[in-house]
Amino acid sequence: MGEASVKTLETPPAAAGGTASTDTSAPAAAGGDARTGRERPLLTRLRAPRRPRIWFEVLLIGISYWTYSLIRNAVPEQKAAALANADWIWSLEQGLGIAVEHSVNHAVNSVTWLIVGMNYYYATLHFVVTIGVLVWIYRFHPGRYAATRLVLFATTGVALLGYFFFPLAPPRLMNGGHFVDTVLVHHTWGSMASGNLKHMSNQYAAMPSMHIGWSLWCGLTIFAVASAPWARILGLLYPAATLVVIVSTANHFWLDAVGGMLCLAFGYAVSRSWYGSLPHRLPRSPLETSPHPATAALVNRFRR
Repeated sequence: MGEASVKTLETPPAAAGGTASTDTSAPAAAGGDARTGRERPLLTRLRAPRRPRIWFEVLLIGISYWTYSLIRNAVPEQKAAALANADWIWSLEQGLGIAVEHSVNHAVNSVTWLIVGMNYYYATLHFVVTIGVLVWIYRFHPGRYAATRLVLFATTGVALLGYFFFPLAPPRLMNGGHFVDTVLVHHTWGSMASGNLKHMSNQYAAMPSMHIGWSLWCGLTIFAVASAPWARILGLLYPAATLVVIVSTANHFWLDAVGGMLCLAFGYAVSRSWYGSLPHRLPRSPLETSPHPATAALVNRFRR
């Protein structure tokens, strides 16, 4: 998404004819209020959106994802409980009249080119699009970046509770479910929980679905920030397509997607509570020019 092709709903204060402060005097640089010369409370300074530093973001995202993967895969694979929970979810969906995953799985599996494409979609876009949206917000909307990133982090963090307290087998691993494991059948690499990669990932961590949590985060972020109609439409279509893919490949139930949505709602609540606004309502360019206290403390520590 280039700057030329995707414009934004809001313009920087300076571009709109405002008088956004670029003063880098001593009080501001020290985290003070340039109008009064007084230092603002630490909590206020921590909450103020700033221009992100690329080295800090790469380090933070790398460490965070490594920690998430470590914790997720460290959750005991409670096979018996996971299979029992899968039976319960399947029975619940049948009672609600939404248990169509089996029909969708078999129908799509009958079209080889389509299901193979979905296998690769499942394996790649989950990471590629998410990273792409992060880079886009970092580059063109630095004032909204920290709040947007916090939504993603909080969503992913709370998902770990679901993996721990509600182990769930995906449909393809159910006993007697007769679902097709499309990765194994078509010999494609499309899931960390199938084929030769199954020992690298917890197979019974299907609830909530972070494929839905992350894709919906991407879609809502694009829809809220982009002004180009085609970009906003694609933003909404992406999580919808992801929902079809996770069901067609028998990696998730419908209700796993609901779990992912609830986690995302929690992520937005955390971000709004911290920054006092939803990410897209924050200024496109940060008004705060002083270094973030956490970044400054880390830099000072290394300089000693």
